[in-house]
Amino acid sequence: MRIRILDRYIFREVILTFLFGICAFSAVFIGSGTLFRIAKYITDYGASFESVVKIFIFGLPNIIMWTFPMSMLLGVLLTFGRLSSSSEITAMKSCGIGFSRIAAPAVVLGILVSIVAIIFNEHVVPWANTAYSNVVYYEIQGNTTMKSQEHIVIKDIDKGEIRRLMYARYFNADTQTLQGVAMQDFDENGKLLRVENAEYADWSGKEWTLHNGIMYDVGSVNGDHTVRFNTQVLPIAAAPKQIMREQKKPEEMTMKELKAQISIMKTQYVNTSKLETELYQRITVPMASLIFALIGVPLGLQPTRNSSSMGFAMSVIIIFFYYAVMTLANALGRGGIMPPAFAVWIPNIIGLIAGAVLIHRASR
Repeated sequence: MRIRILDRYIFREVILTFLFGICAFSAVFIGSGTLFRIAKYITDYGASFESVVKIFIFGLPNIIMWTFPMSMLLGVLLTFGRLSSSSEITAMKSCGIGFSRIAAPAVVLGILVSIVAIIFNEHVVPWANTAYSNVVYYEIQGNTTMKSQEHIVIKDIDKGEIRRLMYARYFNADTQTLQGVAMQDFDENGKLLRVENAEYADWSGKEWTLHNGIMYDVGSVNGDHTVRFNTQVLPIAAAPKQIMREQKKPEEMTMKELKAQISIMKTQYVNTSKLETELYQRITVPMASLIFALIGVPLGLQPTRNSSSMGFAMSVIIIFFYYAVMTLANALGRGGIMPPAFAVWIPNIIGLIAGAVLIHRASR
C-alpha cells in the first residue's frame, strides 16, 4: 500500500510538471514561429481573421507533438530535483525503497507518453498539417490554378483499404499530362493483382488515357500474364484539379500512406530516402519521451541540484544536444549518406546509452 501511494505521488508530480512543460514550450514555439508567420500572411496577403484563427489552431498539433519529449525531460528533472533537495528521496531510501521503485513511475509515464505521442502523430498531426496547408494555399494565398509537380500519387480507397495505387513521376500543368505512370491493383485482402506501366497519360476533359504501356497480371491462376497496349483508359475519374488538390507533402501523410508511396516509388527506382526518414521519425521522435525519462531520473537525483532554475537549464542543454544530433542524423538519412532506418535512431541510441550509464551509477 505504501508503494502504491508513493507511485501515485511521484506520478502526479511528474505529470503536472509535464503538462506545464507542454504549455511553456508550446508558447515558445508559437512566439518564435507561428506568430511571425501569421504576421507575414497578414501583411503580404491580407489574411482574414478567420483564416488566421484556422492556421493558429491547425498549427498547434505539430507544435505539441515536438514538445512531448522536451516536457517529459523537464517534468522528470524538476520533480526529482525537488524531491531530492527537500530530502524526500533520502526519506524514501531510509524506508528501504530502492532506486528502481523510485524511478518506476517516471519510466512508466515515459512509456505512456511515447505511446500517446505515436498515436497522436499518426492520427492528428497529418490531418492538421493538411488542413493548415490548404488554408494557407487556397484561402490566404488565393491559389486557384494548377502547377506542375513531381511525384504524383493517387489512391483509390475502399473501407479503409487501398484498392488501387497510381504513381506518376511528373504532372505537366500546361499539357495536363502525367509522365511515367505506374499503377497497382489490389484485392480485398491487400494482395497485389496487377501492375501497369505507361509512358504517359493525358486528360481528354472526361477521362485519362494511358499511352504506350504494359500490364503484368501477377494474380493470374495460370501464372503471370504480360500484355502490351498502345492506349487504355485509366480507371481513375478524378480531374487534374482534384488530383493536384489531393497531393500531400510527407508531413501530411500517415505512416500507412508513407509506406504505400515508398513501395510504389521503389518499383520505379525513385530515391525514397526523404520519405523513409520521415516514416521512421514518426516512431523515433515520440520515443524520445521515454529516453528523456531514463536520462532525467538519475540527473534529477543528483545532490548538487537544489533549484528549479538548474533543472530548467539542464533541460535546455540536453534538449539542444539531442535535437542537434537529430538534425544531423536526419540530414544524413535524407541525403542517402546513411540508411534512413539507422540514421534516425542515432540520437535515441546515444540517449539510451547515456541513460543506462546514469541509471547504473545512480543505482549504486
